[in-house]
Amino acid sequence: MLEAQDLPEREAMEFDVVIVGAGPAGLAAAIRLKQLAAETGADISVVVLEKGSEVGAHILSGAVIDPSGLDKLVPDWRDDPDAPLKTPVTDDQFLVLGPAASVRLPNFAMPKLMSNHGNYVGSLGNVCRWLAARAEALGVEVYPGFAAAEVLYDDEGRVKGVATGDMGVHRDGTPGPNFQRGMELHGKYVLIGEGVRGSLAKQLIARFGLDRNAEPQKYGIGLKELWQIDPAKHKPGLVQHSFGWPLGFSTGGGSFLYHLEDNQVVVGYVVHLNYTNPYLSPFEEFQRFKTHPAIRDVFEGGKRISYGARAITEGGWQSVPKLVFPGGALLGCAAGFVNVPRIKGSHNAVLSGIQAAQSVAAALAAGRAQDELTDYEAGWRSSEIGRDLYKVRNVKPLWSKLGTLAGISLGGIDMWTNELFGFSLFGTLKHGKPDHAATFTKRHAKPIAYPRPDGKISFDRLSSVFLSNTNHEEDQPVHLRLKDPSVQRQELDIFAGPSTRYCPAGVYEWIEEAGQRPRFVINAQNCVHCKTCDIKDPNQNIVWTVPEGGGGPNYPNM
Repeated sequence: MLEAQDLPEREAMEFDVVIVGAGPAGLAAAIRLKQLAAETGADISVVVLEKGSEVGAHILSGAVIDPSGLDKLVPDWRDDPDAPLKTPVTDDQFLVLGPAASVRLPNFAMPKLMSNHGNYVGSLGNVCRWLAARAEALGVEVYPGFAAAEVLYDDEGRVKGVATGDMGVHRDGTPGPNFQRGMELHGKYVLIGEGVRGSLAKQLIARFGLDRNAEPQKYGIGLKELWQIDPAKHKPGLVQHSFGWPLGFSTGGGSFLYHLEDNQVVVGYVVHLNYTNPYLSPFEEFQRFKTHPAIRDVFEGGKRISYGARAITEGGWQSVPKLVFPGGALLGCAAGFVNVPRIKGSHNAVLSGIQAAQSVAAALAAGRAQDELTDYEAGWRSSEIGRDLYKVRNVKPLWSKLGTLAGISLGGIDMWTNELFGFSLFGTLKHGKPDHAATFTKRHAKPIAYPRPDGKISFDRLSSVFLSNTNHEEDQPVHLRLKDPSVQRQELDIFAGPSTRYCPAGVYEWIEEAGQRPRFVINAQNCVHCKTCDIKDPNQNIVWTVPEGGGGPNYPNM
């Protein structure tokens, strides 16, 4: 293996602003920077790096999209015939599921902010593809297939840019015949919009102590499938959410089922990652959910088209870290701007990109560089983002502490009091311990027997990963790393090997061979980049890093 000093120097490119991640936050920031430059006659060079093979390839969200962010960024987006949001919400349903029956909750009892009236059912990946085209038309350089693997610092410790990963490296770390060094991209400001639990954001939060005054971030895992269904069963704009079975009322989570255009529906399941039983499998719970009598009929005679999974930030108001550091800022889900009860974050991602762009443009106009964007940090809590998150700040901790029935009931009351009177009876509750610390040891947990998939409504993990179009070069270095390989044994001996269950892609296995101790195997080529392992591993021994650029899932219409 060659050491860094033995490698040729990386080429460097200079920009005013470097943005990591072509999600809704990063693209909104890029577009708004160019809009402001046009308004003031300034020349602001902007580059966006995207680790997926194309923009949208790694984007996965429900998604019922609140258009408030788009309305602010591109007010006339509805007039564009190519705009990707075409299906407004027509019906909004909330169900409580038991093992064999369901009860619909009356809409009038739901807090107004939970209403989806005026929202759209659509693909966030397609929204990002559309935004990328808009950004490029304005002069933004968008580079898909380039994974930002390293933060670059100047002599004073300020962020000065990022470097993309080397390409064509063998599994053992030696350069292959197609080896190519990564690029350095230097910027006066670097905006991090990697999404949930991004590897660079994680490093920056630790280096600058950005979470020093925040509660631990909380997470869920969201699993999603796209189906083509019988036209007779299709109800464009129907939005349905449920909780209860199969998780029961002690484990947080629930479902979503949305009817898109063209006889397509998306169905998904979210499991909060503070679950305690190491034998629980979010993937298997999702497959069981689809077999419920109130749900199954939708899929009978249909065809599953795609599958994917990714982590979701759930900490909300209390868990948002300091957003700025010398030389840049965190955006969107990297900052934790998801509204958990609404299951929405894309609108806040776009709004955060707009706010960060305005701070950057003002700083550049004043001749500043590589300092802290203090007005972005100071302003978000009083902005639309802050108002959105503040009203629901106690829903997640109440759910975690009291379980689904009591937690959601009190959370609903709390949302009503916040909405009607502007205050909470609970103040601002704390989340407590991080999700990985919630896992019971196997001595205190009960194994769960999951039914075999039928191959029609429920499926196994490997056939599901196939539908995600996931691909990694098998000879590249493994991007899922163990801090200490000797510690990983505890995951099996003490916690019953939960990595084999919480991973939705079959990446992790404990292989038993005659006469030998079980061996831990990482099938990194299966990884769909959900990052659940980085979050839920009870020993925090598994670290997710970016693979070679372009690797991972290739989600269509997700």
